[in-house]
Amino acid sequence: MKQVKKIAVALVLFIAATGFVNAQSKVAHIDVTQLLTSMPEMKSAEAELKKLSETYRADIESSMAEFQNKATLYQNEAAAKSKEENEKRALELQGVQKNIQEAEQAASRELQKKQGELFAPISDKAKAAIEKVAAAQGFDYVIDAQVGGGLIVAKGKNLLADVKAELGI
Repeated sequence: MKQVKKIAVALVLFIAATGFVNAQSKVAHIDVTQLLTSMPEMKSAEAELKKLSETYRADIESSMAEFQNKATLYQNEAAAKSKEENEKRALELQGVQKNIQEAEQAASRELQKKQGELFAPISDKAKAAIEKVAAAQGFDYVIDAQVGGGLIVAKGKNLLADVKAELGI
């Protein structure tokens, strides 16, 4: 019987201590995606990426048009050419097609690399502002309120307006 009392007392103390610790923590939330999209730096970075993407796409489309024209020409002239010449032309077309595919992959890699270069400092700036505002207001935790960001209840203070003010936007 004494052990049951000891366990009950220990359990009550544990629950009370946990409740006291939880009451001490202040939690806030912010939609980081919404913050980032409202930052002027993000808009200019996205515009730069779009311009670069369009440049790559135009180059690849130009190469594809050249490939199509050459393939049509070779197909039309195939009857007048020797078997060896047609095989040589087929290999040439395969090489051009392979080059186009490699150019597409290289463009994709370059776009990803450029995106990382452009977005990292913006993300760091936003994170620093969130940390500054949270520290100034005494919040222990700031949870990303984005859908799927792990937030179940959003009853805490939303820091979006304060962080935007900190960033001057």
